[in-house]
Amino acid sequence: MSDAAQPTAAEVRAAAEAVKTALDRHLAAVERRSGEDDPAVYEAFNELAAAAEEYDELLYDRYDEVTPFEIPGSEDALPPYQGPDEANALSVLIRRDYAVAEPQRLLAQAQRVADIDTGGQGGAGPADTVHGALGLLFGEFEPDEIASRHKEFGLEEGDSTLWVTAADTPAEPGEWLDAPFDQADPHRVVCRFDVSAVFDDELDDEGLDGLDADPDIDPDVPVPLDEIDEIDDTEEPDGTGGTEPDLRRADR
Repeated sequence: MSDAAQPTAAEVRAAAEAVKTALDRHLAAVERRSGEDDPAVYEAFNELAAAAEEYDELLYDRYDEVTPFEIPGSEDALPPYQGPDEANALSVLIRRDYAVAEPQRLLAQAQRVADIDTGGQGGAGPADTVHGALGLLFGEFEPDEIASRHKEFGLEEGDSTLWVTAADTPAEPGEWLDAPFDQADPHRVVCRFDVSAVFDDELDDEGLDGLDADPDIDPDVPVPLDEIDEIDDTEEPDGTGGTEPDLRRADR
């Protein structure tokens, strides 16, 4: 940064004073909080974080020094909850990402389903393309089963998230079917569960090997459809895609 663009000593001092003021406001909000989810505390927290970040940047630009503060990114925190204190209805919103890692495996599994549906006659059908195979498999199997058996279907897991949002009243039948995700309001999230590979390096090394593997299922051997019910399902699905994933949760 050039000398002309550098902040002045007075600007750095003013930023430091702003941090002190924000600290006092945050402490006062905490001392007066009306409950665990008091919006005044959230607001004071955000103001303190912004003031500390501003001071840190100016301090570095002017003096090439840093603070010991770690400013949380906005993606790591939920916005203040603004939903009803006692929700009368809930919506559970789930997103799971997959990569089609093995198209031929996907097509083969879908074709087996199609052959059973057509009495084994085979031939051209919806399983002949990846698009058709995905539609057929996701129409045949529940999303949780796809998540737990994704390797069998030639899929590779990506990030996933689950939001539990509060509502004032239950939705009318068919009310949101045309745009099911338009009303996903982060301010009404009661709790959220995230799974991502970016969290992997924060896990302890112990117990990581084979974390998402089912010892009873060889992903390289397709499971006959007539044996699906025989698969050990004593472990309940975790609702986020797989067994014991690296789970980040943000509870209200």
